[in-house]
Amino acid sequence: MQTRNRFMDDFSQLMTNAMGVAQGARAEAETAFKSMMDRWMADRDFVTREEFDAVRAMAQKAREENEALKARIEGLEGK
Repeated sequence: MQTRNRFMDDFSQLMTNAMGVAQGARAEAETAFKSMMDRWMADRDFVTREEFDAVRAMAQKAREENEALKARIEGLEGK
């Protein structure tokens, strides 16, 4: 015959609740850390990836236009 051990049941319930609290605290700490890092990054005037990619594309286009104009000038000077 198996008897229920009230101490073990209570201890098990306590540990289950403690894990739930720990997971909640972890999620809250992650959120707070992310918020703090976002504020820190904003204060440093870092650019976003999208902004960087847009400027990079503009620079590439300008470089290509510059090469085309250079070739055109060389062609006109050769005449």
